[in-house]
Formats: sequence, structure tokens, C-alpha cells
Amino acid sequence: MSEPAPTPTPRRARVRAPELTGEGGWLNTGGRQYSLADLRGRIVLLDFWTFCCINCLHVLDELRELEEKHRDTVVVVGVHSPKFAHEAEHRAVVDAVERYGVEHPVLDDPQLATWKQYAVRAWPTLVVIDPEGYVVAQHAGEGHAHAIERLVEELEAEHTAKGTLRRGDGPYVPPEPEPTTLRFPGKALRLPAGTFLVSDTTRHQIVELAGDGESELRRIGSGTRGFTDGDAATACFSEPQGLALLDDGSVVVADTVNHALRRLDPATGEVTTLAGTGRQWWQGSPTAGSARETDLSSPWDVAWWQGRVWIAMSGVHQLWTYDPAGHAVSVAAGTTNEGLVDGPADQAWFAQPSGLAATPERLWLADSETSALRWVEADGSVHTAVGTGLFDFGHRDGAAGQALFQHPLGVTALPDGSVAVADTYNHALRRYDPATGEVTTLATDLREPSDAVLDGDDIVVVESARHRLTRLRLPEEAVRVQAVAHRTRRAATEVAPGRLRLDVIFQAPKGQKLDTRYGPSTRLLVSATPPELLLDGEGAGTDLARALELNPAVGEGVLHVSAMAASCDDDPDNPYPACHVHQQDWGVPVRLAGDGADRLPLVLAGLDA
Repeated sequence: MSEPAPTPTPRRARVRAPELTGEGGWLNTGGRQYSLADLRGRIVLLDFWTFCCINCLHVLDELRELEEKHRDTVVVVGVHSPKFAHEAEHRAVVDAVERYGVEHPVLDDPQLATWKQYAVRAWPTLVVIDPEGYVVAQHAGEGHAHAIERLVEELEAEHTAKGTLRRGDGPYVPPEPEPTTLRFPGKALRLPAGTFLVSDTTRHQIVELAGDGESELRRIGSGTRGFTDGDAATACFSEPQGLALLDDGSVVVADTVNHALRRLDPATGEVTTLAGTGRQWWQGSPTAGSARETDLSSPWDVAWWQGRVWIAMSGVHQLWTYDPAGHAVSVAAGTTNEGLVDGPADQAWFAQPSGLAATPERLWLADSETSALRWVEADGSVHTAVGTGLFDFGHRDGAAGQALFQHPLGVTALPDGSVAVADTYNHALRRYDPATGEVTTLATDLREPSDAVLDGDDIVVVESARHRLTRLRLPEEAVRVQAVAHRTRRAATEVAPGRLRLDVIFQAPKGQKLDTRYGPSTRLLVSATPPELLLDGEGAGTDLARALELNPAVGEGVLHVSAMAASCDDDPDNPYPACHVHQQDWGVPVRLAGDGADRLPLVLAGLDA
């Protein structure tokens, strides 16, 4: 009796992968330049990223385990595709690759050439290329590591059988370490004794410097990336950033990549965990609860205000608080939508809040992705002093309504009631005066300043990319600079006026299905800048396809699209299957043209058929 024929495996859609090109060349390869042909026989994972983007940094961390497990078959290539003008500078990309511990080759593509060839529309985007040079999958946003892991295992088996898989060492060559006291420091804190604590971010330590801001007194943390409590020698951090002094003399540390708050006792060097589980917060996770049992997401800075620790939760575009008395955390402001919207705390939108400074009346914050200076009133309402949204930035002084920053990461309250802003990508220290509504420049020729602290009549600036603290005398007169304005570098998509079909493409990874146990498993939110661009189709819904109506009277603008899909392992025998959330925000510049497209596809996961 003959055996039944095996069920054929469905053919996977394959598209020939375009070549990898970038004017900045290759990093982390020992100087060698690569083409796709050089990588033939390996599974190539392209990670389109830019170093300002918190979601891109999350993906770097998600990929570490996959890179290690499949290092003889998978080559991850970071394709750096800049949003801000500063990110197109080659030296800045070199710095970012070291700063964030990127241990794979990176192609510096300042003109977005490869981005355009692969029709990428969002940071981050992951593209999988099989050993024969074909694109087999695309994923936008974060949370896809589990799906890519499964696809890699399938490709390994398939191409081992075909004889087209080539195993061996990859092209990664680590750069030579630099002998500096600090390495990409993030934030600083002046202790009552006159010394400085500095988060030595890339080395995963906290460093105490003498009052001169240079002489090293001690290091806290082992220097190895990890999440371990203990004494100064054994405790482990992962890219720590913000620091805040509490009334009892202890220091709260924003342990960013561990998604946690840590407590440092300066007297003993002992480190303990205050909040966070080490896991990243996802949509659907609790937004309040016991501090040690609630997930956080990339806390970037902390400040003591109104009896609580306020947290710049950059990973989810919100402000949270930690209550030391009740050992609890909760959301204080923000919806998780990325953008610039003022108003009541529960309706405000932020975009990677990264710096905090408290005064008795206000909590000031640097909202980095909107290049904005904002504040929170005691009643919780959110206001904007400088900044217009996600796409306008530059270096322009003058009235706050027309002044521009470029991705600021730090704010410092000054004695006269004004605010100093670490204007990171403009390499400058700026000042906003609420009394006059004017923005001026205090200092230039800094290198990626990320924070500043007062020390008597001086202000001490964290020059992150010069790996040092720099002491400045607060000047009576501001420095004058030539005004520069920029917009995000992406080319606009030409679309037809009138009816436009928006399709968010989501294909559940193999072995999974949409999670509908508690209602719809997908969510779509659409808005526009200017709002007049959308005549119909704005708002939230559960269908990933939507008919939009574009206003012919508005020539161009930006469509803001936020999508989420939840999938679970398709295993009927398991009552508690593992579930995963896939989410991404797009800001798509569009230009209305008579011969423009009448459909806009955005790939969340899969390929657009």
C-alpha cells in the first residue's frame, strides 16, 4: 500500500532584495565595504533604525538574544536612516553605534537611499532576506523578535536541505575601546557634599566625581550589562540615565534598558530595586499597581515633585509617578499616543519625554521627538512653551512661538525662574524665559549635551559625545546664532485627493492566530496634521483597513497612523498560550496630486500582496 503524498508546504512570497547602498559606508566591519552578494548564503536581517527613536532602541535590545543564538547563520545589518539633521552626520552615527552597544554591521545611509529602495515608511522596520537574496518578510515597530526567531528556524531548515545555507563567522568587527573616564554619560546630579554623580550610560555604571567634575572618586556597578541588586562592586545596571535626590539622602536611578527604577545609597554604595520587573510594558499591561510588580518602559529621567518621583517614561510617551510611601507606580499623564497635544493629563500626548526639572509650581520636561519644551501644572494640565510637533526642528532664537530646538534631552530650572535646555542635536545650551516668552542661546560648541546641573554661579553640562562634564559661567548676555529651520527628511508620498484606502498589513506569525478572547485584537487610530487634511476617517477603530477622505484644498500634510495587533500561539491544548503584541506608529508625509495613489499600504507584519 502506497504512503499518502505529503502535504506540500505553501510557497513563501519572495521578492528580490535591492542592493544595500549608503553614502556613509559601513561601520563595525573593520573598514570593509559589503554588498548583498557578499552575504549570500546567510539569513540577513535588515534593521532600519535611527538613533533618536526609542522604539528603535527597544528593537536593538530585542535582537540581542536572536543574534547570539543564530550568530553562525544570521547577519543583522543596521541600516541607519536619519530623521533629524544631526543624525545624518557620520560622526554622530559612529557615536550612536558605540553608545547603544550595537554589535553588528551598520550601513550609514544619510540620504535614505536604501530606505527608499525597500519602501520603508517607519522607524523601526525589520526586513528578512533569505540565503538566496530574496525578501521573505517585513515587520514595522517592535515586539516581533519571537516571529522572526520562528522564521529564522524555518529558513535554516529549508536552506540546509537545499544546500544554500552558509554557516560561519559573520562580518562584525568590534571597534577599539577608547580610554576615557566617562563613556557617553547621560545625566548628572550634584550631591549635597559638592560631588557629582554621573550616569556612565554605555559602561552601565554610576560614577562619583569630585567637585571639579573631573576626578573620579568611585564607581557603582560592575560595568557588565545586567539587572542585579547588591553592593557597589556587584550591582548591575543596563544603560542607566536619570538621577534624582530624595529627602532621605538616597538617589533614584532611571535604569533605562532594565525598565526599572533603582535606589542607590550614596553612603554605602548599596543598590536595590524600587520599581519595575525588568520586563517592558506593552499595551494591555497594568497602568498602576505595586511598584515591584508593574512593568515599566524605558524610564529616561526622574524628578522629585509634589511628594512623588515623576518618571519620564520615554518608551510609551507618558509621565508616570512612583509613590515611596505606598511603594506604588501609576500613569500621571499621557495616552501612549506619540505627538504634541496639550490639555488635561489623561488627554495629553507626548513624544519620548527625556528630561525633567521641578520647581515648586511646575514640572518642566524636554519632549525630545517633538523638539519641545513643555510643562505640567500642579493640577496635572500639560502645556507647551516651545515646539510645534514631530516634524519641525532647528536652531532659532526669539519668541517662543517661532523658536526651534532639535531633539533636546535635558532641562534645568535656573534661579531666576527661567529654564536651561540641553538642546542635544544642536550641540547647544538654550534658555527659555517664561517672563518674556523669549528663547536665547547660552552656549554653543558643546557635543550632544544631554543634561546640566547648577553649581553655585556655574552650570555644569553633561557633554555626552565628548564624554565629560563641562563647566560654564552663566552669561549675562546670550550668544547670538544664525537661525536654522529643518523638517524631517523623508520624501512625501503622492496620493490622490478625495478617497484614499488605508490598509495596515498584518499577518499573524506562523503558529499563531489573532487573540480574540477578550474582544477585537486589533486597533487603528488615524489623525492628520493639519487636521483639515482629513475630511473623513479620523479617529479610533478596530478594523486595520479604513477609507479616508482627503481634502483637495489642502496640498500636503502628515497622516498619523497608530496600529496594534495581538496574536497568541495557536495551540488548542494549551489554556494559557503565549501572546504577543505588535504595534507601530507611522507619520506619513503626503502630497496631494491628481495622478497620486488611491491606496496607502503600511506593513505591520508580513508582506503586502
